[in-house]
Amino acid sequence: MTTRLNAQLQKPRRRALRKQMTPAEAFLWTLIRNKQLGERFLRQYSVDNYVLDFYCPKHRLAVELDGAGHFTPQGAEYDQRRTAHLVACGIKVLRFENEDIFNYPDRILETIRDALEH
Repeated sequence: MTTRLNAQLQKPRRRALRKQMTPAEAFLWTLIRNKQLGERFLRQYSVDNYVLDFYCPKHRLAVELDGAGHFTPQGAEYDQRRTAHLVACGIKVLRFENEDIFNYPDRILETIRDALEH
């Protein structure tokens, strides 16, 4: 299986998503950018037809934030397909609810740190 990483076709979509980050994405970005966790994360990185919220290429780690749209039957099914595809591509996926980013930032960062170490 050939995986397309950050394909040119997805560039306009990635750029638009970076300009329209959700409040939770913007908050988490302030905590992980500039190697604050010791590793480089990228925003809105594409893997095939999927655009990841955050991605650490060195550790092949995706961090996804889930808002209300993810908690519908259709959203949950889409997330399952997406996660299965990413795992098949060798990418580990961490998912967090938007609300938890604001309520438990230290816990979220610790979970991400643990994933980077393993």
